[in-house]
Amino acid sequence: RYWHGGTSRISPEAPVPVVKVEQIEDRPGGAANVALNIAALGAPAALIGVTGQDEAADSLANSLQAAGVRSVFQRIAHQPTIVKLRVMSRHQQLLRIDFEEPFATDPLSLGAEVDTLLEGVKVLVLSDYGKGALKNHQSLIQAARERG
Repeated sequence: RYWHGGTSRISPEAPVPVVKVEQIEDRPGGAANVALNIAALGAPAALIGVTGQDEAADSLANSLQAAGVRSVFQRIAHQPTIVKLRVMSRHQQLLRIDFEEPFATDPLSLGAEVDTLLEGVKVLVLSDYGKGALKNHQSLIQAARERG
């Protein structure tokens, strides 16, 4: 998520610029960005992942659907969807704020959904970015191998 705006003064509360937000832009990141890039190259893409039950998860699902990426999310209550908020001004990133909590256990248990999405898949990309969603990645690799 990007907040873009102009800066024309320094805050009286601290020596930091004041940004007047003029535009808000949502861009899927992480594994969703990889799936979007695959789709942009003309290949069919599917994404399985973990999100919260929140507006950020809805926005992510809508962005993927608009790009033709099939997606299945395990939505976990009381677990925020990971969001990286960047405050931008004059084409410079001034600040990044991360909204995320580590996963307590392996949340990705989507057996039937994985089998459905693996149909016709030629390449399986596993992407976790160290967030803990792929603690049981060997079962995904095995399922892909069984599919050929």
